[in-house]
Amino acid sequence: MARYLIGITGASGSIHGVDLLRHCPGEKFLVMSDWARQVLFSETGLKPADLAPHAKKVFADNDLAAPFSSGSNRHDGMIIVPCSVSTVAKIAAGIADTLITRAAAVCMKERMRLIICVRETPLSSIALENCLKLSREGVVIMPVSPPWYRNPKDLDESVRGFTNKILQLLGEPTDGGWRDEELE
Repeated sequence: MARYLIGITGASGSIHGVDLLRHCPGEKFLVMSDWARQVLFSETGLKPADLAPHAKKVFADNDLAAPFSSGSNRHDGMIIVPCSVSTVAKIAAGIADTLITRAAAVCMKERMRLIICVRETPLSSIALENCLKLSREGVVIMPVSPPWYRNPKDLDESVRGFTNKILQLLGEPTDGGWRDEELE
């Protein structure tokens, strides 16, 4: 069974982290920054306790003794969604002062899959340089940009389309891709 660590930071778009947590198969572990908890409630009316049933365990972001702080605890991928540009900057600079940034540093040094879903627009040159730096280290930089080619009917379908893109990157099965019926 696949094991994933899902990080949610204080960037807007927490619904994307919620949707991934709900629909990603396998063992899921969750860590949320303090600000993510506030944004989650502000944007969705949800509290971290509402997400707990979808995760095997929820870790506090200040818990630097959590198992994912060590590369000896392998997993199949870490996804930070949404990811603030502040978190991107910390990871790019090697600042591992929270569980999210430390676990990301572990992914990079251990060459484990790391997907960072940046949620900011427009992006400054500094943010772009930080993303480039991480991409060169093997991190997948995936701006929160839902696919429109399937003509989503509502916000839920739009969010699900983005979740499916993440799941595809993880190698998990999803419902069809663009024009997939032409492959039959």
